[in-house]
Amino acid sequence: MHRILRTAALGGSSLIALAAASAAGAETTAPAASAGSGNVVEIGEITVTARQRTENLKDVPAAVSVLTSSTLRSAGVSRADDIVALTPGVSMVNGSAEQGDSQVNIRGLNGARDADPSFAFVIDGIQMTNPAAFNREFTNLRQIEAVKGPQGAIYGRNATAGAIIVTTELPSDHVTGMVQASAGNLGSYTAKFSLSGPLSDKVRGTLSGDFRNTDGQYRNSLFKNQIGLDAYRGGNINARVVVDIDADTNLDVKARYGQLRAGSINFNAAFALPALASVTSTPAFYENVNAHNFVYQNNVEDVNWQTAYELSAKLEHDFGWAKFTGWGLYSNIKNDLIADGTSASFGFFNAAPSCVSSTAALSAQGVTLPSPQFLAPTPGGSFFGPYTPTACDGYQYQRRNQQDASVELRLTSPSGGRLRWLAGVYYLHIDRDVGVSTGIDSGVGAPPRSLYVPSGQPYATEQLLSDNFRSDIGAVFGQVQYDVVSNVEASVALRYDVERRHDHNLVPTNALTQYIDYNGPPYTGGAPLNPALDPTLNPAGVHDQSKTFSQVQPKVGLRWTIDPQWTVYGDWGIGFKSGGFNNAGSQATINAFINPARTNAGFAPVSIQDSYKKELNSEFEAGLKGRLLDGRLTLDLAAYDNTVKDMQFFEFFVGPFGLLRVVSNIDRVRLRGVEVGGQWRATDNLTLSASGAYTHSRIDRNSVRPDTVGNESPYTPKYTWNLAAQYDRPLGNDLTFHGRVDVRGVGETWFHVVQAQDNPTVFEFAYGALGRANYTLARRSAYTTVDLRVGLEYRNLTITAYGQNIGNEKYLNEVIPAPEFGGSFISPGAGPRYGVEVGYRF
Repeated sequence: MHRILRTAALGGSSLIALAAASAAGAETTAPAASAGSGNVVEIGEITVTARQRTENLKDVPAAVSVLTSSTLRSAGVSRADDIVALTPGVSMVNGSAEQGDSQVNIRGLNGARDADPSFAFVIDGIQMTNPAAFNREFTNLRQIEAVKGPQGAIYGRNATAGAIIVTTELPSDHVTGMVQASAGNLGSYTAKFSLSGPLSDKVRGTLSGDFRNTDGQYRNSLFKNQIGLDAYRGGNINARVVVDIDADTNLDVKARYGQLRAGSINFNAAFALPALASVTSTPAFYENVNAHNFVYQNNVEDVNWQTAYELSAKLEHDFGWAKFTGWGLYSNIKNDLIADGTSASFGFFNAAPSCVSSTAALSAQGVTLPSPQFLAPTPGGSFFGPYTPTACDGYQYQRRNQQDASVELRLTSPSGGRLRWLAGVYYLHIDRDVGVSTGIDSGVGAPPRSLYVPSGQPYATEQLLSDNFRSDIGAVFGQVQYDVVSNVEASVALRYDVERRHDHNLVPTNALTQYIDYNGPPYTGGAPLNPALDPTLNPAGVHDQSKTFSQVQPKVGLRWTIDPQWTVYGDWGIGFKSGGFNNAGSQATINAFINPARTNAGFAPVSIQDSYKKELNSEFEAGLKGRLLDGRLTLDLAAYDNTVKDMQFFEFFVGPFGLLRVVSNIDRVRLRGVEVGGQWRATDNLTLSASGAYTHSRIDRNSVRPDTVGNESPYTPKYTWNLAAQYDRPLGNDLTFHGRVDVRGVGETWFHVVQAQDNPTVFEFAYGALGRANYTLARRSAYTTVDLRVGLEYRNLTITAYGQNIGNEKYLNEVIPAPEFGGSFISPGAGPRYGVEVGYRF
């Protein structure tokens, strides 16, 4: 099977190269003609809202991937992963650390962990500002649009890489509904319902809900009672009411409550120490991340919790000369997780009674650790990596709670005139608490869900970074489209953003550690929980900070409609993402514990700051859209050239201080690429589509790590491609067969700026050259997955058999190198998922 899939992938790549198009991978079809009619119908027209007004897709001067209602149903789209898998030029890392953590990459621009995303996420015209909001279950979907390139001038905050626009079905004026359930392998099952209809003459409503459960593919090999590292159990309840106040005015109110309990920190460590591997004849010290055999032995259960509340209201009124749209959103999403620790390698807790007793007990039981680790009767005689079954690595607790409130007011002119315009204002307030702690694993029950546990209590906190971040954002924006002549349109959009950000440290200043100190082993404690609070390490101390970031974002475009079948366009725009703050004391911690090892080894220090800069990108795009064969074949082509200044990038540091998560800036990155694709209505019953994207990326300047210049942009696959075939055939007597296959290819990917090169580690002080790391084997290999759905529809009843990754392709979800630690934290991709789905609509 694997060889067959590889052959299909090569054939698919050739088809893409020959075919062309852009935004495809997404498709729509006109209603199928009856079987045997002999008529092949054309592909239907697609309308989108890519410029904040309804337009025909072929008239929009931008690369837009569209998933229409027919595609959404036939492909079984219900989550963010499904959207990304069908969209060329877009990739995502999802849920490896926690369920609220989605790293979306569009054309080489990635949303850095702990910073804001690089795309605007819009649901029914309202922008969702919490990064965790994207990772949800979707119901009542009508259409999804992925608009690529800088869209801040049109779609608002953080749209440096584009916008993902979700449109759901409005409540119906007559009673309709649906129920759907599925069951599959790995203890997986889902349930959905929706009920819609009139509540009065002028009021319509929808109530919907969903529930999803899976036991997960990856389980603990020693502690069988733990949930899977990729387990998931959660659901949402949604309510929507639309009030038709009069013929020109309506009010749309929505509410959502969601809750989940899932696995977290689905990682193993892969070491990158070639000299140590050679001297000890232990290959596992220098391992290809793609060949890793995942084994989980965490003694602390890794659990992620999330609770979400959302309430929004949108008012529209048509004045005739313009339409007024005003909306407000309140969102409160709480994320936290408990997981096993990463500290055993440093021996912080070797003297802790729980560490000593757990090591002795496991050794007496004959427990073995994955190579190159080994377990002896004592902690000092053992060699540990992270996430061991002993209490010697402590535990970690992470929290990210965010409340935000936003409002937008906009006026939009009618669409029929030669001159079309819109203008508006926007305001957003964010209140975010972020913390990461390391605590003593006392081995008694479960650790508490608390960032700070006082010394002397079980699971006392030993290291803590915790801050409150507040932001106030204001913007004004406008857009003009003008038909220079009947078939040439020029457009100009402009937005001005101002973001005021504040950081307040929440770490207790008088709390001290019991074991961890900053003088090296033997560890005797007595240090502040945050190293930056130690005056000998950071004489300047830790203080509240405030900064203001502002930017003008222009976007200009030109569209030439050659004839009704062909359109050429070009545009240029500036994208902006505000700077912000790391946890207080990040710079002092790196300077005290990471940079001495680097300078001693002859490397430049890592230039981490307590704040990071705003990100700007300037992108040129040119494209072509066309129709052939009497409308049965659509073709799209787009090429782009993007220069990114101060790209925000997430780094994960592990050292004698515990854990540290920071955002830094890459001074200059160049991104160039093409997107091609097309869709062909081959017969009445068969629709074929192919699409692909290639990105060439290069780091031109990087003052944080100067030795990484010339490397590729992190989290950026070299290419993505999609092939899809949709077959629908009436069988008579109200019975219809539906079948769909999707093949997705993702190219080789680096996840860090440090790539095929040496890097010093904190262990070089003790082990010399044996502690030098090399990350040549830390690149994720290309992979191809195949999804299949086959089913029957009888009137309003459907039954579908589905399979995801049916070829059991082995691939990695994410690779997070910790360059100064000497290895990478790697997370596996999903294996085969299959089951049966039953649905009924009325």
